Amino acid sequence: MTAPRFLISRLSALGDVMHSLPVLCALRDAMPEAFIGWVVEGRNGELLRGHPALDELIVVKRGWLKSWSAVRELRRKLQSLRFDTAIDIQGLTKSAIVSWLSRARTRIGYAGVDGRELSPWLNNVPITPTAIHVVDRNLELLTPLGIARPKVRFDLPETSQDAAMAERLATQDYAVINPGAGWKSKLWPRDRFAAVARHLAERHSLRSLVVWAPGEEKAWAEEIVALAAGHATLAPPTTLTELAAICRRASLLISSDTGPLHIAAAVGTPCIGLFGPMPAERNGPYGSSHIAIQQMQFTGRSRDRRNAGPESMNAISIDHVSRACDELLHQPVSRCA
Repeated sequence: MTAPRFLISRLSALGDVMHSLPVLCALRDAMPEAFIGWVVEGRNGELLRGHPALDELIVVKRGWLKSWSAVRELRRKLQSLRFDTAIDIQGLTKSAIVSWLSRARTRIGYAGVDGRELSPWLNNVPITPTAIHVVDRNLELLTPLGIARPKVRFDLPETSQDAAMAERLATQDYAVINPGAGWKSKLWPRDRFAAVARHLAERHSLRSLVVWAPGEEKAWAEEIVALAAGHATLAPPTTLTELAAICRRASLLISSDTGPLHIAAAVGTPCIGLFGPMPAERNGPYGSSHIAIQQMQFTGRSRDRRNAGPESMNAISIDHVSRACDELLHQPVSRCA
């Protein structure tokens, strides 16, 4: 009997790619003999490369759908791999086109509010999820394959080079602070991050390492370090895999709803997630060893959430976050492998 061949279509964004990893792991657990491929955009593929459950990683450039030559090349690649089943986790036109280009006879995707744009017309096995958290909703896409309520695993790999880089930084216990976010409406004030860094040092003797992504985030991180009165250090520039290694060794991570938060949760670091425009119960760090803080609920379309004012994030006080730090740092920690 021929082994089944699966294609996962989750192109972006970084945090959503992390939320999709349990689908990959559950497929591998249920069908160890299967061939599994994944199409992803740009640097989001860094963390998938070398994943033990993945046979084929296909990385496309951002904007690939606007290039006829890129579409033809992707179609050629996908059809050469002869996928039987495609799983569209993103629920957008572009992700559903990936599934359609593969010529997989079974194309599983979202129905209802999660099946956006043209995806319900391009996929042919619609699933209406009932779970609350996005990780559990993603896993419901596996129900047509007879996979129900699988164990949630992420299994992010780590290279020896990334481990060595992180070990050089880990000369003492530390917390990670990530001030950046993909949306301006998700940013928490930098002076408040600095105040929490001072609290961690004075209450827990824990130094903070402030991480940053290219662009304006470095200046934000430098501001936090300057305001932290000697209790925070600026992280060096890192790749995504180096960031994962740094998070894996941290006592704690504090971040708004963005990729590094979900990377840290995936490697088992206790996390404090700060939520404003997006619902914490749906998008919070997955698992019981984390705390998601949300003081204001926001309703509206994705565009409305992206363009929202700072009120929902500003409603989170320094005291809210400091108390969450105290709670997590008094818990025993169970790390992911």
